[in-house]
Amino acid sequence: MFSTPRLPLLTAALMIPTLAFAAGSDSTTPPKPTQTSSDCTAGQIFDEKTATCVDKSSSLIDDDARYEAVRELAYLGDYPRALDMLSAMNPEDSRVLTYRGFIARKTGDMDAAMTYYTAAIAANADNILARSYMGQGLVEAGDRDAAKLQLAEIRTRGGRNTWAEVSLSQAIRTGLGSSY
Repeated sequence: MFSTPRLPLLTAALMIPTLAFAAGSDSTTPPKPTQTSSDCTAGQIFDEKTATCVDKSSSLIDDDARYEAVRELAYLGDYPRALDMLSAMNPEDSRVLTYRGFIARKTGDMDAAMTYYTAAIAANADNILARSYMGQGLVEAGDRDAAKLQLAEIRTRGGRNTWAEVSLSQAIRTGLGSSY
């Protein structure tokens, strides 16, 4: 049995993977709908500071907020609005290329998806989300061996116990990719 002084250390150690999952694009949970998807029209994003919908190019909004809006809209299957939001961001940014690939894959254009994922990885070889989505696409295309190579790259690049690793491992086992 653990003594009381060790229990907090054990609890903290067990929480580390969970905390890592909760950050940014490596979240283990689907994005929650916000006012961006419920109240704003195409080309707009909800600004918390002004409590209004503003143009996607507004200086009030940074790329991290735009990225989260893209993630939310893509998860909801609102690919046209997600692509529109991406258009306000640097087209060569690895995250932008990753989500362009995700949307292409989800809309059935596997060739374009692989082109975007390859460009995302070329821009940032450590983009484990792009590697995971690419691997999931490879699984969907029937190439589990190539997907396993992406899984190995994720692990080599520090992605053990991340959403990217877990979701690709699951896709390899089940043959189904993730929706976020």
